[in-house]
Amino acid sequence: MKKNWLKCGILTLVGAMTVGLTACGGGDEAKPAATGDDGSKNTSQKLVIYTARDKNVVDQIIPQFEEKNPGIKVEVMTMGAQQIMERVRGEKANPQADFWWGGTQSSFITAANEGLLESYKPSFADSVPAEYKDAQDRWYGEMLLPEVIMYNSDAVKKEDAPKDWDELLDPKFKDKILIRGVMASGTMRTIYDSMIYRQDPNSPEKGYEWLKKLDANTKEYTQDPTQLYLKLARQEGTISLWNLQDILIQKETKKQPFDYIYPASGAPILVDGVGIVKDAKNMEAAKKFYEFLFDKDQLKDKAEKLFQIPTRSDVDKNEFPAWYKELDTKSLDLDWMVLAEKEKEWMQYWDENIKGKGAK
Repeated sequence: MKKNWLKCGILTLVGAMTVGLTACGGGDEAKPAATGDDGSKNTSQKLVIYTARDKNVVDQIIPQFEEKNPGIKVEVMTMGAQQIMERVRGEKANPQADFWWGGTQSSFITAANEGLLESYKPSFADSVPAEYKDAQDRWYGEMLLPEVIMYNSDAVKKEDAPKDWDELLDPKFKDKILIRGVMASGTMRTIYDSMIYRQDPNSPEKGYEWLKKLDANTKEYTQDPTQLYLKLARQEGTISLWNLQDILIQKETKKQPFDYIYPASGAPILVDGVGIVKDAKNMEAAKKFYEFLFDKDQLKDKAEKLFQIPTRSDVDKNEFPAWYKELDTKSLDLDWMVLAEKEKEWMQYWDENIKGKGAK
């Protein structure tokens, strides 16, 4: 009995050693490396993306990228653009993300100045106008994003919706306005900064007074876009301020009762950017995703399905959908360098002295 036990133990040990040798590369069953869309072999890679993009955008783009690059596994963390900024800043000594997908040019200007972004000149660099990218190739604008007035089309007739920014202050809209939480949102920070700038770019005081009046008409600041859409659809409020792309996605794709007014005096038009995080651990995968986002076929597909306005100047607009060709993108006259410089100061003042304190 003892001999049988000893024999069994020796066989088990030999078997385990054989498996170990095979796992170390000595066997004949090693799998070939995955092949990418360009025919090159990829070892297994990871790509960590921090994004402020709408879930509908992420759900369309990421599977397509993974299909074309089967050796790359993508991990996506979704948060507000300002939250991304703070996270990337906090992780500077040990970056956890590889790619920053979606944020205002003010955020990217600040991040570049703080050394948070890698310099990378993509293949399409010359087709993006200078005003839509960083001079040192640390970020590029993927799309243009007009910020507009949003309303529930079941509750408000188009002719009764605010036609321009100052109409939002009319007492008839008191407790009708819902605002996505400002401090965590690049979109909302840009709108609020723009409202301060348009009053007087040399002094924020008039802008602060304007925001106090808007606060007085604001019923609630929602935690995130999902809550904003839910409450607006339920008519807990009927007016909001938001970006054109997400409004059209909710209206056309989700069949929400939403529509928009393009402000008569013009809209802040964000250059919504992307960039590689400084010292990213998965640099090559990040570069591939960069190129993928700006591929011409991708841009046309995103305009058709996701209502994106591309920054590339070498696309044939005749191939783009009707909504894009018919859009009149009148822009507010803004100095984005000033907005980037003053954003923290202005928004901190708003958060501490204006939010929830307007004349009720």
